[in-house]
Amino acid sequence: MSHNRRFFLKTATFAAIGSGMAANNLFASTAPHPFSINKTGKSGKMKLTFKPYDLKLKHVFTVASSSRTTTPDVQVEIEYDGIIGYGEASMPPYLGESVESVMDFLKKVNIEQFSDPFQLEDILEYVDGILPGNTAAKASVDIALHDLVGKLLGAPWYKIWGLDKGKAPSTTFTIGIDTPDVVRQKTLEVAGQFNILKVKLGRENDKEMIETIRSVTQLPITVDINQGWTDKYLALDMILWLKEKGIVMVEQPMPKTQLDDIAWVTQQSPLPVFADESFQRLDDMIKLKGAFTGINIKLMKCTGMREAWKMITLGRALGMRVMVGCMTETSCAVSAAAQLSPAVDFADLDGNLLIDNDRFKGMEVVKGKITLNDLPGIGITKL
Repeated sequence: MSHNRRFFLKTATFAAIGSGMAANNLFASTAPHPFSINKTGKSGKMKLTFKPYDLKLKHVFTVASSSRTTTPDVQVEIEYDGIIGYGEASMPPYLGESVESVMDFLKKVNIEQFSDPFQLEDILEYVDGILPGNTAAKASVDIALHDLVGKLLGAPWYKIWGLDKGKAPSTTFTIGIDTPDVVRQKTLEVAGQFNILKVKLGRENDKEMIETIRSVTQLPITVDINQGWTDKYLALDMILWLKEKGIVMVEQPMPKTQLDDIAWVTQQSPLPVFADESFQRLDDMIKLKGAFTGINIKLMKCTGMREAWKMITLGRALGMRVMVGCMTETSCAVSAAAQLSPAVDFADLDGNLLIDNDRFKGMEVVKGKITLNDLPGIGITKL
């Protein structure tokens, strides 16, 4: 058998797990499935527990539409045969979810009806079908289940997906909208630690924000407009100006309701234009082709790792560029998203660095680059 053939079979097997194929089919033998029974030989059951947790931001976080100092969050655990998988739901205001809605949703999840955690596709399809929306709540179960399954396999998810962790990109670090003095101070604090910055724009001081940052660093910059521009001609003029200032990518320049205007801007733009608020679930992708250059995948928007992996596959098939992002989150959800990072073009995985009360240690940023460890599952330890 040739080397290429062996490599194909190996990666196809791991990809089958990642796409939700029942593990029983992969490990089929005359012996019982080693992970579907517990130490006593009885059928195992999964137990879901959850509790609220308020994320405390290091600085006031301001985007085009709002400011905040905390982000509500719910921490989730799924236990199976003494092994615990961790997940979380983070809820920035624009998602429309709350601690109460997430807790109410999770109370409806009867995960004990499944005896085999490897039935990822069946379990997560059931969770997705409980109620529409509730994407962060669904993501918390998805992340915990992936962490559990990875631990049972004894492998991190980047390996299960057949990815090379050395190909993980540098992460952007986000500079929120603020006064010139504060923006200058924040930039000076982080410019030596990161290789690329992300700047929030979408208000009347956009040029001042960029000029202030450019007064202290020449690092590449991506900009996130958060739907803040409403006139397509102004948007294109700003993008042309941003190109001259060393900006390398523009995210969600206009409201998601103005898809035709966004498509016009994208077709004229010298910079790639990525969808964020316009893009949430897998079904959204087909209608966005041509309107955007690429997509920004966030676990809290797309219900978790299962759908995110499918988004990367479909995005590449459609010829789109791919980015993985995050909300303000602990290292739990950020490390889960980081497992996907070797397969993307851009990464914005700094949400854990923006909070003061992380509960986990996981993915690290070393000299600006996403650095994955080899711990099984999503690669975290509890602090």
